[in-house]
Amino acid sequence: MSGNNAHVHYVPVREEWLSRRKEEALEPALPIIDPHHHLWDRPGWRYQLDELLADTNQGHNIVATVFVQCRAMHRATGPEAYKPVGETEYVTGIAAMSASGGYGPTRVAEGIVGHVDLQIGAEARDVLQAHIAAAGGRFRGIRHITAWDPDPVIMNPAYQPPQDILFREDFRAGFKQLAPLGLSFDAWLYHPQIPDLTALARAFPETPIVLDHVGGPLGIRGYAGQKEEVFRSWRAAMAELATCPNVHIKLGGLGMRINGMGFEEQAEPPSSDELAAAWKPWMETTIELFGATRCMFESNFPVDKGSYSYGVFWNACKKLAKGASAAEKAALFAGTARSFYKLS
Repeated sequence: MSGNNAHVHYVPVREEWLSRRKEEALEPALPIIDPHHHLWDRPGWRYQLDELLADTNQGHNIVATVFVQCRAMHRATGPEAYKPVGETEYVTGIAAMSASGGYGPTRVAEGIVGHVDLQIGAEARDVLQAHIAAAGGRFRGIRHITAWDPDPVIMNPAYQPPQDILFREDFRAGFKQLAPLGLSFDAWLYHPQIPDLTALARAFPETPIVLDHVGGPLGIRGYAGQKEEVFRSWRAAMAELATCPNVHIKLGGLGMRINGMGFEEQAEPPSSDELAAAWKPWMETTIELFGATRCMFESNFPVDKGSYSYGVFWNACKKLAKGASAAEKAALFAGTARSFYKLS
């Protein structure tokens, strides 16, 4: 990875380091829908169809995926509000390549989550319709990143939302356009902001919302050494959020540096046992609060690839689901994602 990407959020992907941990896929026939990955071609960091397939072909039965916005291939010209439609056009092309059957059985980007700046208010409807028109039937919703913290180092430099964005009149006027078009909202924020999302979900009970990355528990900077305090605060907020039936949760995204788990600092890449042990309190609690039919395992690749490999990640998820019933396991690995994103 180049220096352009070397900030606190992104851990450099070290293929040689990752290759030192090999595991056979557990339950290789279990159908999996990966509901959260990215595709991009950034300076020093390429992750397109070939790179994704190299990961999905590690022994697990990845039947389909959902692409989530990441500022890839925005239009260079035209109105600012419509530039993110270029990302949907780009991913639709990759999805069409996958749908040809020439790249294996995985239906890559069967669902597409794009970006619209909801702060443009009611005008967001026209931009949403442009995404729908560009996606060939694959457009499912948007993500407008609202992650905010008073520490500027924790803030992602690519996203600088105002602290109160989820309460702003302009944002909510844009958010209001989603449900009438049958679209959902991917929420990415940090754990102290979960109550803000609860308020939004209650204000718009007809809008399907999925909270990414287990609610973004922070573990660095001012949160370092505060694991028990963070967990208590996070759990209380998640319990309140769970009372909103329109909210689902993605189980993953804990390989980022901001979580403070330190996998990337180990001499050897973590095993699935190590990952499962580290994640158990967060994921087990989430499943208990929301139920399996409102939870879905997600890879968050290639972002989390700096901390562990794709195959090891899914082995860890399968170990975490060891005590689940057959119906619960089917929901966690494919059923919830299929229902939420309206996949075939």
